[in-house]
Amino acid sequence: MTVTMQEFFIQNPTAAVAFSGGVDSAWLLHEARTWARRTAAYFVRTPFQPDFELEDAQDVARRLDVPLSVLTFDVLSVPQAAANPPDRCYHCKRALFTRLLEAAGADGFPLVLDGCNASDDASDRPGMAALAELGVLSPLRECGLTKGDIRAAARKAGLPVWDKPSYACLATRIPTGTAITKDLLARVARGEAALMARGFSDFRLRLRGDGALLQVLEEQMDMAQEALPVLRKLLLADFACITLDRAPRSARET
Repeated sequence: MTVTMQEFFIQNPTAAVAFSGGVDSAWLLHEARTWARRTAAYFVRTPFQPDFELEDAQDVARRLDVPLSVLTFDVLSVPQAAANPPDRCYHCKRALFTRLLEAAGADGFPLVLDGCNASDDASDRPGMAALAELGVLSPLRECGLTKGDIRAAARKAGLPVWDKPSYACLATRIPTGTAITKDLLARVARGEAALMARGFSDFRLRLRGDGALLQVLEEQMDMAQEALPVLRKLLLADFACITLDRAPRSARET
């Protein structure tokens, strides 16, 4: 039988939240602050994340008045993650959450929670297997909360990230099998920052050789077509060419 969030925290009154700054972990932190006896948020900063993710996490934690610890971890020091195999996410998540568990444990938290929800497909997310192996719990998933449920609840609660698109880590922009480097990640981050500054949302800029493939939602296709010549000139130092994917991107894609 599915439990409620209140019931979950009655059973687990002291827990740390792995906080990414996205809507799922933001709602989880809101519920932990509401129902848990003691909680805190932990953000693990890596080269795989753009700077705005930390800024969003700091803003939400401040609004909720929950202490936020920022841990730094060089995920590229994990050979299995840097090599970018098909199961990269498993190795990355295992290394990151091992670091997070150590920090949370030292602060007196016997349990770490993450923001996986009932809409997440475990068969398409190898990182979820790593979390299960480490004993990390996913209350949103256990309580049967879907992405739609969470966005609606977060909006009602006034969380500023209620409509924030899901931004998978920057490593997903690099083709599987291509070794991940700080330079490649920085190029992608600069390109996506330029796109965000021009009003694009929920897009992906994927590396393709020395160029990049821009994927946008259907409603932003015309906007992307018009912006393409300017973007090509602006980002020429990072990408020899930028091509617009004619197939609209789905909001559910990573």
